[in-house]
Amino acid sequence: MRLKVMDLFCGTGGFSKGFENSGHYEVVYGIDVLAPSVETFLLNHPTALGIPGDIRKTSRAEVADRLGQGRGDIGVIIGGPPCQGFSSIRPNRSTNYDDPRNNLFEEFAAYVGYWQPLAFVFENVVGLATHNKGLDMEAVEDTFGRLGYQTDWKILNAAHFGVPQKRERLILVGTQPGISFHWPKPTHAGRFRTIGFKDSSRMLTPSEPSLLNQEAEPLPPAVTVAEAIDDLPPVESGETATRYDAPPRTSFQKERRADALELTWHGSTRHTAKMLEIIRHAGPNISSIPPHLITSGFSSCYSRLEADEPSPTITVNFVHPASNKCIHPIQHRALTPREGARLQSFDDTFLFAPTNRNLVAKQIGNAVPPLLGRVIGEALAGALGC
Repeated sequence: MRLKVMDLFCGTGGFSKGFENSGHYEVVYGIDVLAPSVETFLLNHPTALGIPGDIRKTSRAEVADRLGQGRGDIGVIIGGPPCQGFSSIRPNRSTNYDDPRNNLFEEFAAYVGYWQPLAFVFENVVGLATHNKGLDMEAVEDTFGRLGYQTDWKILNAAHFGVPQKRERLILVGTQPGISFHWPKPTHAGRFRTIGFKDSSRMLTPSEPSLLNQEAEPLPPAVTVAEAIDDLPPVESGETATRYDAPPRTSFQKERRADALELTWHGSTRHTAKMLEIIRHAGPNISSIPPHLITSGFSSCYSRLEADEPSPTITVNFVHPASNKCIHPIQHRALTPREGARLQSFDDTFLFAPTNRNLVAKQIGNAVPPLLGRVIGEALAGALGC
């Protein structure tokens, strides 16, 4: 029997899709303030209830009625509330499940308190660990503790788990008493950054010995940009390809293609003549661009991805060269949405609501990599005995 999952602040539903792909879960609910994201969520979770709207204005009792699911019926709640408002957590007040004053984190906690799932997974930005000298993180844990949950958290780098992207997220797992959760072990090695963890209230830094070196067997290197996307047909600026023209070269490519019969969202932004000139000069950082061609930008703007490394964190504007390091390693253009989706570990069969390229890029850039979700879901399933 699969456990029922609620996905709060669901976005596209990439995180919950990863849980679903583990084979142990059924996604029954998603809510997000952005309607196009919920449309994408529903395309990939067609049997779930998806609500576009402000979670603070959605009654949990009404959700329970529409789902036909009450306390104890939901196995796992997952989600990543936007980081605004952690400093205003009111740890000493009683939880009111429909308090209009709740901030977004408190809404997540109220869902946990209302449904009392076996476990929950809370993901967020790395900075939460140290923000306000760590007091915000203490308030988060205290809130869940008062709801009866035991918690633990780590900062995970997705590249250590087969995602071709050096994306770090803070992951906090809460379980009911008596359930023992064990963190998944890395499946891939890399010296880019190490896994942060909570022991002795410190984080590993790049200069310290990596936990990865303690593995009994050497791990394969992290999946690179080329290993993720170089089977996709080349396209020029402004062009679109709808068919594969070569077989998958790597196991990652084969897995992402799954049973896809056509190639979708593999179209490039049409760049101006001036932008194409900038792109032709592009290298590892902005210093490769002749000064007369640009007026400003961060060091990672107008920069090419390195083919033999995992990508840096994909942003919401990766289809535009001025964004963070998003120019194709070889071709003279920014990434296509499909290439960005690959670097986020979305399968090619994952559907995006029909809208414009920029909105799809934002959905992709904001997502939790599905492959990271699957790894966490599998580890949690082991703890829950399913």
